[in-house]
Amino acid sequence: MNSAARRRVLVLTLGGTIAMTRATAGEEGVTPRLAGADLVAAVPGLDAQAEIVVEDVRQVPGASLTFEDVAAVAERLCAAEASGVDGIVVTQGTDTLEETAFLLDLLHRGPTPVVLTGAMRPPQTPGADGPANLLAAVHTASSPAARDLGVVVVFADEIHAARHVRKVHSTSTSAFASPDTGPIGHIVEGAVRLHVTPLRPAGIAAPLSSQGQPARVEVLHAALGSDGLLLDGLEDRLDGLVVAAFGAGHVPGSWTGRLEKLAARIPVVLTSRTGSGSVLSSTYSFRGSESDLMGRGLISGGSLDPFKARLLLWAHLTAGSDRAAIAAAFAGQH
Repeated sequence: MNSAARRRVLVLTLGGTIAMTRATAGEEGVTPRLAGADLVAAVPGLDAQAEIVVEDVRQVPGASLTFEDVAAVAERLCAAEASGVDGIVVTQGTDTLEETAFLLDLLHRGPTPVVLTGAMRPPQTPGADGPANLLAAVHTASSPAARDLGVVVVFADEIHAARHVRKVHSTSTSAFASPDTGPIGHIVEGAVRLHVTPLRPAGIAAPLSSQGQPARVEVLHAALGSDGLLLDGLEDRLDGLVVAAFGAGHVPGSWTGRLEKLAARIPVVLTSRTGSGSVLSSTYSFRGSESDLMGRGLISGGSLDPFKARLLLWAHLTAGSDRAAIAAAFAGQH
């Protein structure tokens, strides 16, 4: 471990709005162009907070990141931790930041702080938030208080656990929140102040390789008047399915037969499309209710939102987990 005065932080960059600029003054729209060195140089005094080492991993919008990209980052985290860095910051686009954070938290289980951040406003925009977010992320990554927290997201001086964080606004600089729990801490005058230490659910026992053969898992949303036609034939195209159901875990009654057949072939996980709160287990009993669906073989996603449930299911299928192990993993996330 390095001394408190000169702690070493690795910054891995993946692109995103924080790294986007126009090629020329007259060009409309921005695309990822800035390297990690440019991001670091835009934060005055950042090198006084820690010894910064920068690696450019990808230079893409958040919407274009892949499972393979995240698995490669997870491998790099393990290698960086073994080399003795005190903390790691990952910058990326905010479109998929909450998903990357959750998946990395499943794949990387070491004690070294891992902090994800990004920006809502490009660097050339008045009030660009990237430099402040990067500074707060480095403060967090270099703090001993952030050890053993798992992966966290730092945005607008708030610290959020990967398990609970959501992007809740399309344009606000305070776009990230944890609807069920609130932030676990804040950065105040450069210091990490934790309010709670979150429980960290179990990760994936079998490490994933970026060269692996990932499973195909998708999310299907329930909607008013939907007859479930999109469920037909999914057992031949998918390895797993997440249902983003109404409210506490309900779907139209016309879906139930199709879902029962699917659940006999592939894991089907039941979640709530609301993004907050948990699916129930035994409150309702009508056709298409949570108890009816679980009686037909669906797996409860508990309080995981549909997108995080998809990642947990994907990771277990890719790691070769059987149905019992998958059900146990979801039970451990409640």
